[in-house]
Amino acid sequence: PKQQLTARGWQVVVVNYNNPQDLAFKLTGVHTVISTVSGPPQRVLIDAAAQAGVRRFAPSEFEGAPSQRPQGADALDRGKQAALERLRHHQPRGMQYTSFVCGILYERFRPEGLIGSGIGRGSGVGAEGDYLMNVRQARAQIPRQTNGQLAKIRLTSAEDVGKFVAAALGLQQWPTELRMSGEERLDVSRVVQIAEAVRRKIYSRHIP
Repeated sequence: PKQQLTARGWQVVVVNYNNPQDLAFKLTGVHTVISTVSGPPQRVLIDAAAQAGVRRFAPSEFEGAPSQRPQGADALDRGKQAALERLRHHQPRGMQYTSFVCGILYERFRPEGLIGSGIGRGSGVGAEGDYLMNVRQARAQIPRQTNGQLAKIRLTSAEDVGKFVAAALGLQQWPTELRMSGEERLDVSRVVQIAEAVRRKIYSRHIP
């Protein structure tokens, strides 16, 4: 990946998340950080960015709205709540932050899942079939909401998310959430029906 980025003219800097001072030094002069790491490394990155005088920070979210998440234990949190708390701590000191809210990425349903697009490594839910359905194996698990109703989702492509993020760099002020999504909110069973029509196969379904 490093060679691919440098070939496109990007400057690539190797950092050590176990060395906050060195990380802050390498962030000197950086205006905006868009994080793609989670857990303890992201918290170190947030503090180092604040120390270096970074003006804006986007945590590694790129999914549902943090403001709408249920309170309590979340097996898929991966330190996200702690990261938002650090960002709220640094906000009065001049570092704006926003969470890019994009719903579910279409790329989850491609061969190899999100990982096949170079996204979601280490997330625990980035492999093919980790979310909702395995298109090639014609299997689906239909989630329900806490009220018993089938869940509804919006879908967005990673390419569109990238364009949205790039456009957001031109904003003078960042709200704490910037939202985008596909036009239609789909029942998850409808998403599976679309996959069945495309693949011309009936999927085995598990509805908890």
